[in-house]
Amino acid sequence: MELINLTTGAIISDQVIPAYSFFKRLKGLMFTSSFPEGCAVHIKPCRSIHTYFMNFEIDVLYLSESNEVIALDRYIHPGQIGKHHEGTASVIELPAGTIHKTKLKKGHFVQIQNLKERVS
Repeated sequence: MELINLTTGAIISDQVIPAYSFFKRLKGLMFTSSFPEGCAVHIKPCRSIHTYFMNFEIDVLYLSESNEVIALDRYIHPGQIGKHHEGTASVIELPAGTIHKTKLKKGHFVQIQNLKERVS
């Protein structure tokens, strides 16, 4: 699956890892050794995150039910708690620096889709 910025048309990630079950949401990126560029983790349902037991910084998108970016956090260090933003339905964790590189902004809309959907 890939993550696309519908507002700009840019591909944000070409490898989205879904974390929709209780255990996948619980584990997230804890205890992983790296988070390669081009990857993302979509955690749903989710209103906030933490970076305990993580080994690297991350960027975070807070999404509404309609996948509008309602808030962004850049370069969250390991061992921190993300902010709580009213209206958050899901969260996307990205490698640190992705928000800057892809020019993501509050108010943009994103979509997660299968790679096959874009080709057809």
